[in-house]
Amino acid sequence: MRLIKAVRAHFDEQGFWEVETPILQVSPVMDTHIHAFKTEILGTDLAHDRDLYLHTSPEFAMKKLMVAGIPKMYQVCHVFRNGEASSRHSAEFTMIEWYRAAKDGTGGSYRDIMNDCINLLRYIAEKLEIKELTYGAYTVDPFLEWSIITVTEAFDKYCKIDLENCLEDRGGFAVAATAQGVRVSDDDSWEDIFFAVMDAKIEPHLGVRVPTILIDYPASMASLSRKKPEDPRFAERFELYVCGLELANAFGELTDAAEQRKRFDQEMALKQKLYGEQYPIDEEFLAALEYGLPESGGIALGIDRLAMLVSGAETIDQVLWCGKP
Repeated sequence: MRLIKAVRAHFDEQGFWEVETPILQVSPVMDTHIHAFKTEILGTDLAHDRDLYLHTSPEFAMKKLMVAGIPKMYQVCHVFRNGEASSRHSAEFTMIEWYRAAKDGTGGSYRDIMNDCINLLRYIAEKLEIKELTYGAYTVDPFLEWSIITVTEAFDKYCKIDLENCLEDRGGFAVAATAQGVRVSDDDSWEDIFFAVMDAKIEPHLGVRVPTILIDYPASMASLSRKKPEDPRFAERFELYVCGLELANAFGELTDAAEQRKRFDQEMALKQKLYGEQYPIDEEFLAALEYGLPESGGIALGIDRLAMLVSGAETIDQVLWCGKP
């Protein structure tokens, strides 16, 4: 609990509002590969019976609050993702999400969220009186200068793949990955190849000596982030790595409702094709975007994984409150 108290204290001191949103949602997630837990709500008559889902993230609900006028907010909550179980994953885990709107001088870019990450980890280390974060064989000093590297730079540095030339060339990407010893199947998609290279050649190098922020993902992997105005081939998205462990995923938020609906439709069509299911779209969320989501940045950070880094735990089960679900 000392860790969560320190997290809350940091954001309270920075003037963020702490909010709480419903766990049951009409739409749990619009990511192809994230799976939700479904439940059925029984009304007093059949007209009120409906299916709801345990949220995989409070993102949609929190962005609605931004539209309503809250400029800076955070939420610490339990979230639920079906089919996730490993030494680093649990079906139920604790997450903090925070958002900044670019108004009233608060700063709302994904660069501001990067600074939040740096300040948060250093604040926690000071409050808990620890000098290093530890996972496996790695130790990291959060007080040293952090590494910030683009996805394109990481592909060039760690596996000599020119990602820019492969953005629309699945065949060339497969050849380049195979040349680096990454196994590629004939039916692997461009995204499958990307993650295979990340897993085998890049992620083991991230956050090894100092925390690493991996920025500017290909636009095809933008999710709910906006494309970079100066180079729309890439998106304002970053992930934070510490000791080789992915800790957070952040966006410069997409505010275009029509573009967001298009992406949702594409994600759910692929989910239906791959997994035989899809989730309903949160129409209230899209209506909120149409009304006007301010320019903003947001992030989801895993508290349990942060607890692993603080305590030196080797598995997520060692830091969960009630053991493995």
